[in-house]
Amino acid sequence: MHLASYLGLLRSAEQGLADAFGRVAAGHAPESEVATTCAALALISEAHVDRLTPVLRRYDANPGADPPHGLPSTGPRAGEVGLLRDLLDLYALASFVDLTWAVVAQAARGLRDSALLDVTEGCEQDTDRQLAWLRSRVKNSASSALLPAG
Repeated sequence: MHLASYLGLLRSAEQGLADAFGRVAAGHAPESEVATTCAALALISEAHVDRLTPVLRRYDANPGADPPHGLPSTGPRAGEVGLLRDLLDLYALASFVDLTWAVVAQAARGLRDSALLDVTEGCEQDTDRQLAWLRSRVKNSASSALLPAG
């Protein structure tokens, strides 16, 4: 069953997203709204990892060995342009997580696994909220980061 592989991939992706949100929060601490919100969004992804743990055991799944890319290993970038780029990277990773939740939800429907479907639906809604904030923040950051002051 390939579902176990995707559950492992999803767990790794959620953990990667939580870690990336945490790094952006720490790396852009002077930008208090970004730091506070990213820290809160990291906790949401950590909660998703916790919700996946019993599912991983039930399907005998291992965390994915090939997690998707998050932020560069050098850490968060500096300045307004760096913040914009970090937010875009977070958006890409959160989009991957969101679509992977949708894939797993389809499998849960096919298996008629109501417990797994409950997890996927709740977590997918949370991820949609993460994406909405990221989309909004990217739009708000774009003009100040990309246009000359004045």
